[in-house]
Amino acid sequence: MFSFCSKSSDEDNLFVEITLGKNGLVSVVATADNASNYRFSFGSGAVYNNTSGEAQYRYQNTGSFTIAVWAFYDENQESYSQKIIDVEIKNASGGPQVISSDGYIDDSEEVTEYSGYTLVWNDEFNYDGSPLDTKWHFQKIPIFGGSWANGERQHYTDRPINSNVSDGTLKIIARKEDYTYRGSRKEYTSARLNSKFDFQYGRLDVRAKLPASGGTWPAIWTLGTNVDEVGNYHGDSDGSVGWPACGEIDLMEQRGFNKHEVLGTFHWSDSQTSDYASHGETKSNTQMGISSDFTNDFHTYSLVWDPSRLRILVDDVLLSSVSNSSRMPFDNPHYLILNLAMGGTLGGDIPQNFVSDQMEIDYVRFYQ
Repeated sequence: MFSFCSKSSDEDNLFVEITLGKNGLVSVVATADNASNYRFSFGSGAVYNNTSGEAQYRYQNTGSFTIAVWAFYDENQESYSQKIIDVEIKNASGGPQVISSDGYIDDSEEVTEYSGYTLVWNDEFNYDGSPLDTKWHFQKIPIFGGSWANGERQHYTDRPINSNVSDGTLKIIARKEDYTYRGSRKEYTSARLNSKFDFQYGRLDVRAKLPASGGTWPAIWTLGTNVDEVGNYHGDSDGSVGWPACGEIDLMEQRGFNKHEVLGTFHWSDSQTSDYASHGETKSNTQMGISSDFTNDFHTYSLVWDPSRLRILVDDVLLSSVSNSSRMPFDNPHYLILNLAMGGTLGGDIPQNFVSDQMEIDYVRFYQ
């Protein structure tokens, strides 16, 4: 058994006690005066939120791990304390940690570090096969009867031919094929993934290479977990306010008829008037001073989100931003969506000779 207490400053009243038990079991007790709730991150997407200040997690492999603990002092989680603690697990049943087996950083990855931020959830796609079930959910039930929003012309599936991981990247693949789901027939298929991790404030980085074919509409975006959209992972666990009251953050969208530009957009409903509102920018790589285009090279699409402002960046160059306020739903948890649509509002006309194209994701990293 091993205990560790941490207190980082005179102003910080968060105390953390960690006890290492048998077979990789770790017990954490956090206490902080006037804390309303706590968050515990054990790495590899294992994140827990509660009001008790207690959490347990069993590591399956031996090795060094980082545990992060937050104490939040208000409902909006704007005031908080944080502790970062490294532990050495020597008695797990699985032997040495296999770095590449669960989306961890392996020796081939160089992780960007940001001052004041800690990596709390990630998928490096350093494995082969389907996207990890521990991290991703396939959203495949059409949200409007037999169809999707904005005139999209595909069905989403969980088949390997529409999404798979190989050679260090996730491929989301759109294909031309007749496909019928629950009596609804479409001429195209693709994939739409929800992150099982949700987040509020921090920095999200997604490194991606976009499809070049006309008619393709790739998107890297978020919705509030309280949307309660048909078939999504989080359901009504955080409420059921619908869209746009849940808030939407589009880190990247690309039109099917202009592959030299990307869009960064915010959508929401004014909490006082219930009116729909949005703000966004569309910029080319040359306008942002980025030398290479979006379809031949990987670029990092980022969201930097705090209580006062939201910024969307491409390779750390500002694409779009908006000031946050109490009238906007950007003070609640969101989850990440990765999808490649066909046709519709932004996809436009699909060439008759279209066969297949893909969006590649090198990594997803969330920092707080």
